[in-house]
Amino acid sequence: MSTISNEKYEAVIGLEVHAQLLTNSKAFAAVSAEYGSAPNTQVTPLCLGHPGTLPVLNENLVRYIINMGLATNCQVAEKSIFARKNYFYPDLPKGYQISQYDTPICFDGRIDIELNDYDKTIGITRIHMEEDAGKSIHDQDPYHTLVDLNRAGTPLIEIVSEPDLRTPQEAYAYLSKIKQIVQYLEICDGNMEEGSLRCDANVSIRPRGQEELGTRTELKNMNSFRNVERAIAFEIERQIELVESGGEVVQQTLLWDSNKLETRKMRSKEEAHDYRYFPEPDMPPVVVTDELLDDIRADLPELPSVRYKRFIEDFDLTEDAAYTLTETRQLADFYENTLKELNEPKAVANIILTEVLRVLNEKSIPINQFSITESKLANLVQLKLDDKINSSAMQEIFNEMLTSDKSAEDLAKEMNLIQVSDSDFIDPIIDEVIENNPDEVARYRDGKKALIGFFIGQVMKQSQGKANPKQVRERISEKLEE
Repeated sequence: MSTISNEKYEAVIGLEVHAQLLTNSKAFAAVSAEYGSAPNTQVTPLCLGHPGTLPVLNENLVRYIINMGLATNCQVAEKSIFARKNYFYPDLPKGYQISQYDTPICFDGRIDIELNDYDKTIGITRIHMEEDAGKSIHDQDPYHTLVDLNRAGTPLIEIVSEPDLRTPQEAYAYLSKIKQIVQYLEICDGNMEEGSLRCDANVSIRPRGQEELGTRTELKNMNSFRNVERAIAFEIERQIELVESGGEVVQQTLLWDSNKLETRKMRSKEEAHDYRYFPEPDMPPVVVTDELLDDIRADLPELPSVRYKRFIEDFDLTEDAAYTLTETRQLADFYENTLKELNEPKAVANIILTEVLRVLNEKSIPINQFSITESKLANLVQLKLDDKINSSAMQEIFNEMLTSDKSAEDLAKEMNLIQVSDSDFIDPIIDEVIENNPDEVARYRDGKKALIGFFIGQVMKQSQGKANPKQVRERISEKLEE
């Protein structure tokens, strides 16, 4: 598709994000909600829509959504109501989902996002509770669609943004921030590939300066952050080309084809009232007391934006270093736990940002699967700060520690990498180097001070790298100035 200048038009984008919660059991039934079990093994009569079954609210669903509401600066309703969202689909045996409609539990919030050139605040319209549907499987049988109801009834929260986003890049940043927050709160693993974090986008365009919104389309089937960004960019361009050629945008639901990098029509978009919402007769209102709210607020972890600022202020880190170290709660915890062993913020940050992250990226593992403990890493950094090892030796020891239970100091001794600072060892080598290089000594004393690097190199070579380079420099300077 050709690129058309957006100087004439602006996009208006709103995201609806579903986060599947990490509760042990389902939203309204006492059955496991664990991902990955054999199809249709985690179901109850309630999940199957049998008559006479009654839902019972999972308390953690309420606690988790309030956590998210507080973390996104939402108001929390004292009383909220469940509703039935009625529609017919093969993987929805009840013929409806238990959700919330007129009275969501969290509303009127906001999230701050950061882009390369500017920051922006995105409004949160509402966050409400609901249960998930089952899953239709289309690629395991050539003639039939299979249905797995393990997911039916899994607790979800839906986070609905205001139409404040204007570019695909802003949508990417917003979705990234949502993922970061739910992971910090430990209420969702944020895995889009497994469907535990899902995103639909509402996209429209309008002439710049116009207040009235244009006709919107809804984008579905985007299973990665990059696909969300690509699908929105494609749809903006499609709508602009359509309008520029004299056509009109039709309200509809579109599926994103990640292979062809284009959208295709799924269905005409129904209005919300066509779902036939009505109050859930089998569920009482959810009442949030001041005591419950205070209890949840007291357990709220330090959020990434707050931690980022603290790392800069307390540890004098650069913005880039603080951003990377606070990207996940586990990595930030690892950094601070290492500082409890060795209070050297910059030195510890440096080895994590270089060596530790290198290993995590190479092995595609999270920090909680990293083999070196915080105390052992601190011990390695301390050796370097004490000038017992040099930078090259530090890297060699680090690589050995990945598969060894031994301490950094024990490995340094075994590998013969401990630097020697004993003048009785260093001085004779320096004297020999000076005696064997009279021309260089004369040039140094005539003002060619850069030659000190030559002398240091010769001493380090003869000492087989064991001499402490800092002390070598000091002693050479003293002897050549005599």
